[in-house]
Amino acid sequence: MPNVYQDAVVTKYNIFNSLFLSLPFQDIYRTGTLLPLLVQASEEGFNAGKSPLQIIESFFEEYTENATEDERRDLLFNLIKFIERQVVLFDSVEDAGFDHTHDSNGQGSITQLLNRVDSDDLRQKLLRKLEDFCVRIVLTAHPTQFYPGKVLGIITDLEESIKDNDFVEVNHLLLQLGKTGFINKNKPTPLDEAMTLCWFLENVFYKAIPMLVQRLLNGLEVPMHEWTHTGLFRLGFWPGGDRDGNPFVTSDVTLEVADRLRQILLKCYWRDIKYLKRRLTFNGVEEFISTAERKTNNAIYYPDQEHYTKAEELLADLSQAREVLVRDHDSLFVELLDETVLKIKLFGFFFASLDIRQVSPKHSLAWQEILTKIEKQVPVFSFADYESWDEKRKIDFLLSLQVELAESDFKDPITQDIYGSMLAIREIQKRNGIEGAHRYVISNCASALNVVEVLALFKNVWKTDDLHVDIVPLFETVDDLANASEVMKMLYENPYYRAHLAKRGNQQTIMVGFSDGTKDGGYLRANWSIFSAKEQLTKISREYDVKVTFFDGRGGPPGRGGGNNHAFYASLGKDIEDKEIQLTVQGQTISSNYGTVPTAIYNLERLFTAGLENNLFMSKNTKDQLSEADKALMEELADAAYHAYLGLKNHPTFVPYLEKITPLRFYGQTKIGSRPDKRGSGGGLKFEDLRAIPFVGSWAQMKQNVPGFYGFGSGLETLKNEGKMDALKKLYKRSLFVRTLVENSMQSLMKAYYPATKYLQDNPEFATIWNMMFEEYERSIALMLEFSGEKDLLNQNPVTKESIKIRERIVLPLMTIQQYALQKLQSGELSAADVDVYNKLVIRAMFGIINAARNSA
Repeated sequence: MPNVYQDAVVTKYNIFNSLFLSLPFQDIYRTGTLLPLLVQASEEGFNAGKSPLQIIESFFEEYTENATEDERRDLLFNLIKFIERQVVLFDSVEDAGFDHTHDSNGQGSITQLLNRVDSDDLRQKLLRKLEDFCVRIVLTAHPTQFYPGKVLGIITDLEESIKDNDFVEVNHLLLQLGKTGFINKNKPTPLDEAMTLCWFLENVFYKAIPMLVQRLLNGLEVPMHEWTHTGLFRLGFWPGGDRDGNPFVTSDVTLEVADRLRQILLKCYWRDIKYLKRRLTFNGVEEFISTAERKTNNAIYYPDQEHYTKAEELLADLSQAREVLVRDHDSLFVELLDETVLKIKLFGFFFASLDIRQVSPKHSLAWQEILTKIEKQVPVFSFADYESWDEKRKIDFLLSLQVELAESDFKDPITQDIYGSMLAIREIQKRNGIEGAHRYVISNCASALNVVEVLALFKNVWKTDDLHVDIVPLFETVDDLANASEVMKMLYENPYYRAHLAKRGNQQTIMVGFSDGTKDGGYLRANWSIFSAKEQLTKISREYDVKVTFFDGRGGPPGRGGGNNHAFYASLGKDIEDKEIQLTVQGQTISSNYGTVPTAIYNLERLFTAGLENNLFMSKNTKDQLSEADKALMEELADAAYHAYLGLKNHPTFVPYLEKITPLRFYGQTKIGSRPDKRGSGGGLKFEDLRAIPFVGSWAQMKQNVPGFYGFGSGLETLKNEGKMDALKKLYKRSLFVRTLVENSMQSLMKAYYPATKYLQDNPEFATIWNMMFEEYERSIALMLEFSGEKDLLNQNPVTKESIKIRERIVLPLMTIQQYALQKLQSGELSAADVDVYNKLVIRAMFGIINAARNSA
């Protein structure tokens, strides 16, 4: 562990934690004293092979001998509250030390990139690449963040006080933290979720992105006012637009969220212009600035008065102010004006593009309603006949239709909303500009027909072929990823679709989903399937002269595509299009990677340089590229891992284990997200209805982390037995992509802790499946270390390794308490009142376990 991390984080945390443990919370029964004792009892108990039930009951007997049963339960709840706040404290200390533990000018920084651009040829190549390159961060409302807004505010203040070593203020904030509730009383609405994320837009991204662009332009010696590619960084937004399985997202909500985005942005502009007004007090300049202030303010509060309706109008006034400033006033304070202009060029009047997402079967249902209505009007046509046609005939038919549509044509509320959402996109484009909402994402896309169903709906809803909308297929399952290039080939060969693409600049965005891919095929198969699909999609798109952009549906944990994203993008190679980097960011990944301006700049910067790596330095990185033999070896490895994962997924106790043993069933009770925790309706749990977040999160709660590693060990073992381990080791040393896969999986293994659930070895129904998981866990560690040549997990990333170790120790008693409650519930010997208490214990423990992980596994 680097000494700097020890000094900047570990030592500071221990100091502040000792202060925290001594705070005078009068309503807590000896909590500060007993918590360290429970940590010790958990460590010693699990090492001795005891179950959580035995550990907690022994703890009660030793330290709460005279307490009543109710007092003992209250102690457990108070311990949970204390640990939740310890997690916040550690987060704040770690964030406060970020500048010390991370080299802002080191590997992956713009400074390092520009140092490597050491010739005029490379500089020109970089400038050409930057003409249409883009990094797009899309914030989602996926429920993996448990802190309400009031707690986020305390965390922000706490971080600043820790940076300043202000012990008095830290003490006050810890007292406030101890008295502030961590749990939302009501389930958030989609608008609530949007407003929570708007805090990050306003307080972090609005500052970080312009600073990053300025850093790049200064390094390139390009004047800020001459820079024309203002789409270098883009923000996307899913709250209020993502209706896949969320009945609470309606077209009215979508419009309201878009309005809020514009209003918050205009307030940011107004504050900047107000500051400019204090400096630009010169004749011929202040008039333009005063006009800009007045018309921006009116756009926010008084739209019935003269106001700006689009960004270009505001930019025109500021441009005139700049001309006078340069001509008549020696360019005094021109850099301040240029900074404001840069922000307006970057964010327009939309701030973040609102994506609409809906699952593919809903569009088929909408067309069923439309075609059934046509059947009644046109006797020669029947929906039954349509159903019997092949895919190409259906596509040609739908694209040829011109029908008058109204909301009343649809009976199903969801299909009504599809109609409304398409009209909402058009309205948002009028209010916020085309960039305000221009993408429609199709979840579970499995065919070209799925894409055409959406395009044909837009054509008829908008009553025009001139559609300022990008249709984005989302390929998720192993089979869909394998078939993706054939789907796109059929679309590229369709004249109507090609004409639509031509109007959109011959650009096609394709989304790939890591979360559902991992759920479907396991960690290694999903990642390799996505890599292979991207290569095939790049090849077919280049053949048809289409510029393809990949949009990665990545979650926080490795099991959902998370981990080291920078290394991942830098490793993709020449056969995967790198025009843009687009990825979803959610939950703790937003707050941990983009929660402050320094962390946001650091992570955005490294995504940006990773996206340029292959284009600029391909000749230097040739040895790192995967050869055809390498790819064949990876396919063998992924296939072996896939079959091992299928053995687990198809085990008859797999779904019952999730339903009865893990906290999966409690996710719907956490009140952290507006969306239901599964897609389907009805009582029984079906694997295909499971959403990736509760699926992956349940394994994280159990500290088993199956989606982040299962099958990797078996795959390595299979190839080792075939005499291919030496070839794998050579591949590991050569390929950054393979090293990144291994390191991200190692994170999941580092966060796993099987002693906490070892008691399941004695469970008559689930002993077999627990043993399967534990054996694969041990196999994966042993063979991954052999594969990588390392002695321990994450040796190449000591800061992450130490952070995980400390976080896991903080939540160890939480794991003990949660597993104790689960054991009690599994006994089937509780009264209804007791069941309610232990249910609440499980749920309360969930918050701290998830938050401590920062990426949920």
